[in-house]
Amino acid sequence: DFLFFWGTVFLITTTLVALLKKENQELTPTKEETKGITDTYRLLLSIIKMPAVLTFCLLILTAKVGFSAADAVTGLKLVEEGVPKEHLALLAVPMVPLQIILPLIISKYTAGPQPLNTFYKAMPFRLLFGLEFAFLVWWTPKVKHEGGFPVYYYVVVLLSYALHQITLYSMYVAIMAFNAKVSDPLIGGTYMTLLNTVSNLGGNWPSTVALWLVDPLTVKECAGAQEQTCGTTVAAEV
Repeated sequence: DFLFFWGTVFLITTTLVALLKKENQELTPTKEETKGITDTYRLLLSIIKMPAVLTFCLLILTAKVGFSAADAVTGLKLVEEGVPKEHLALLAVPMVPLQIILPLIISKYTAGPQPLNTFYKAMPFRLLFGLEFAFLVWWTPKVKHEGGFPVYYYVVVLLSYALHQITLYSMYVAIMAFNAKVSDPLIGGTYMTLLNTVSNLGGNWPSTVALWLVDPLTVKECAGAQEQTCGTTVAAEV
């Protein structure tokens, strides 16, 4: 029902845009230097070869390694410890207005000549939240009772997620502001898209690796099977 409703809204609004919005007939000269796909990729290659861009790409590709496990695995581990998925989904609802407001507030601090200062300041706090999330996962089975989890537990989880969102968006808005600032206006769209793509990749590959490492790094114990380690997938199945 949810997907059907919003799918209908999407179809209606886009159809109205197609029918009612008129194109501007006046031709405006474009500032983009590129003419086609081949030119664009040649331009991207020349941008990537610049020493400063290479160094920056290396930094943003590795900057998020420290909190990839906390970001990718915490929710899954909480579900594994018995927290209902629907409760975690409900906790995401109050995050939506926060996610709308945060960029508006943070953009005031990233509008200056050094937007990355916000990125640097937020990073140690986001790393500390990795430890806090680890504590949260450890604490979860200790507060669980027959009726589920107490209200104060969900309050702690909600506050943890909210504070984590502040650090996450501080870094996200700062890196976007920096990319917009350093991009050459003549090729702004191409330049900025390249940097933002590398930045997104820098957040995605560590999360993928973290998820892949969960199983080999998890310590397993066999209940009711003596002299069985359960250290490998085959042993666990046996």
